[in-house]
Amino acid sequence: MKTKLVLMVILTSFFIFVGCSDNEDDVQESGLVTNLSKSSTNFEKSSAIDNQFPQAQDEVLKTFGAIAQSITAGAGNGANSMYMDQLISFHAYGPKFTEFNDGQAFDSAGNEANERTFFGEIVDPGGVVQFAPMEGSLKVAVYYGNVANLTFISDFHLMINGELHIVNNLISLLFVKVKGEWKMVHEHHSPFNE
Repeated sequence: MKTKLVLMVILTSFFIFVGCSDNEDDVQESGLVTNLSKSSTNFEKSSAIDNQFPQAQDEVLKTFGAIAQSITAGAGNGANSMYMDQLISFHAYGPKFTEFNDGQAFDSAGNEANERTFFGEIVDPGGVVQFAPMEGSLKVAVYYGNVANLTFISDFHLMINGELHIVNNLISLLFVKVKGEWKMVHEHHSPFNE
């Protein structure tokens, strides 16, 4: 007990002695605080948020284009067509995968069922009239060179039961680079209110 008390008095005295200056109006920063401030400033200037990763952005855009081609070619050709298999191959399914769509949450199995059913069965054969983002809405943000968030407002024109349906949703697709390929690990779709 005495040892703890003595140690506490020594530590308190040390903090008071080191932490106070002779002139209270002229308190100097410790070297540690100064270095932490400089380190924080340098981090902000070189953070992953500011880096662009143009090659990775191009790769993600090419992957998104391939996804669009799979959907367009496979529309209405069956849930188990080779195009739907190709579409599914752009996902990194597993316990971390999530989809938020129409106010509901889906896991890997739910997302796969949604994609195969909607694009393979519900959309008419050849029914993707337009699969595009609204002009100026497409953005790709890459972090650390291996994580990317692709966001856009959809301007999809789909034929369903012979009727044209225009789908304007806010969409976020989260990609992770897995063994050299960009794979989706999260999808978020919500209605766009103009």
